[in-house]
Amino acid sequence: MLPDFNNTEIAFQYKSTSELKQAQFLFSAMHMPTISALGIKLTQWSIKVGLPVKKAIKNTIFKQFCGGENLEEAANTAYKMAKFNMNIILDYSVEGKDAEVEFDKAVPEFIKAIDFAATQPNTPFASVKITGFARFGLLEKIHANETLSDVEQQEWHRAIARVDKLCAAGYKNNIRVLIDAEETWIQKAVDQLAEIMMVRYNKEKAIVYNTYQLYCHASLANMKKDHQTALQKGYIFGSKLVRGAYMEKERERAQLMGYPSPIQPDKAATDRDFDSATLYCLQHLDTLELFIGSHNEQSNLLAATYLDEHNIPRNTTKVYFSQLFGMSDNISFNLSNAGYKVAKYMPYGPVKDVVPYLMRRAQENTSVAGQTGRELTLINKELKRRKG
Repeated sequence: MLPDFNNTEIAFQYKSTSELKQAQFLFSAMHMPTISALGIKLTQWSIKVGLPVKKAIKNTIFKQFCGGENLEEAANTAYKMAKFNMNIILDYSVEGKDAEVEFDKAVPEFIKAIDFAATQPNTPFASVKITGFARFGLLEKIHANETLSDVEQQEWHRAIARVDKLCAAGYKNNIRVLIDAEETWIQKAVDQLAEIMMVRYNKEKAIVYNTYQLYCHASLANMKKDHQTALQKGYIFGSKLVRGAYMEKERERAQLMGYPSPIQPDKAATDRDFDSATLYCLQHLDTLELFIGSHNEQSNLLAATYLDEHNIPRNTTKVYFSQLFGMSDNISFNLSNAGYKVAKYMPYGPVKDVVPYLMRRAQENTSVAGQTGRELTLINKELKRRKG
């Protein structure tokens, strides 16, 4: 039988009743756009001016969407999830740095996470953002195919060397490295770096995965083209599929700068391309490995059904399903309970440094139609079941 995404007993088995009530309060606030928007602005302002709000943030939105402030706290969360047969993707989610010294400092932290993951049976992935290791402006120039100065060439080589250290650690420890997609106006530079790493480390299996945001109308064709490149160059293609995370920013920039929006015309087009990309990858599992990052129940059922109908073992390591930590537990835990490979994307890092990530989660839950309402309905259902 296929998993039942309405089974809240399985979905929330890892949460105590008090934790569920905290989540209920948080998603109730996010369900009200005005209050949510005000909360986001107050949080950002409080952090900026140095108000003592860290404890309040850590006990609410941080606790819901992050695994801890450091690797030790993240490890405790990973242990808890392991008890319920749930895999973890570690992501040291510090953002917004733009100096060489900061990029250099990030490398050992990520390697530390990869080394830790190698000791844990339920931590097969680590996730990285290239903007954590290279200056945004540099990536912008590479994307635009502008000529780099000698200094910028050296800067780019240092960025490649940093990411290479991470992927080498992943290869050594058999930990897969997920390279996140970013804004479309730097994405070609990210793709270029991802291909360099796949050529080096994906000879026997997919260690490095590149990410495709299917809310961009060019992503489906780009993903297929990159798979063909992998076939020509003789490496295993690692394909991570997501819908996307920068839609409003992308549309605003396109309008401001007067170029056609890279974003799909509507949600139906995004859903169509996401499912087409999923089916394409499932049909080519002999030459690629697939990571399905989706909070859409129908997209997850589509992939789960395909595996069953084509007699592909549910526990194949060539296909992983994934949702964000703190969201869509009804999908994650019911898929895992049914025998599919599932991994929760779990960010960690100092509260003040993770705030940009947390604000995106809050905005996403407020803006994505039905997401917060679905979370609330399921939480309320489970609380009622436990009370009964």
